[in-house]
Amino acid sequence: MYNIPLEDLPEGMSTFEYVLERKFFDAIEGEEVRKGNVAVVVHVKRSSATFELNFEIKGVIQIPCTRCLDDMDQEVDTRNRLIVKFGEEYSEESDEIVIIPEDEGEINIAWFLYEFIALTIPIKHVHPAGECNRIVSSKFRKHRAVSTDGDESEDNEGGGDEDFAEEEESRSNDPRWDALKGLDFEDN
Repeated sequence: MYNIPLEDLPEGMSTFEYVLERKFFDAIEGEEVRKGNVAVVVHVKRSSATFELNFEIKGVIQIPCTRCLDDMDQEVDTRNRLIVKFGEEYSEESDEIVIIPEDEGEINIAWFLYEFIALTIPIKHVHPAGECNRIVSSKFRKHRAVSTDGDESEDNEGGGDEDFAEEEESRSNDPRWDALKGLDFEDN
């Protein structure tokens, strides 16, 4: 279904459209993404023996929140390019250049689509404030490390998302490092 018959394409521009849903993500068996609804438009420009594939990928995927592990929606909006050439055997010359056997004459783009989508996922992906699983958030808050000045606020009994932001900010103002701030390194 995701095969593009390169040898049969006419010179110039050809367009292919796909909708990637749960069936696609189940079949690809990738680690990061299991569900989604993503529209893909692939523009293929053929010139003699070279094919330039330009991908427009836009939609929503569901991935686990790094804080509470519940599924969350992550928008996908990316553009990618792939250059395909015919050769003796399959090889990836670089991130953008792929050589495929001339006797095959087609390329399956399924794994490329998945990789382009997976690369859009930020390292830290969390629900917006107040939307994390409250039970997991309260357990996390109960077991997290607390600064020595005891400046932990418990007035947000619900999700605790605001506490996480305050905690990250307070780490940069750790009073244990205040003694080092007065050191003069210029005398060495």
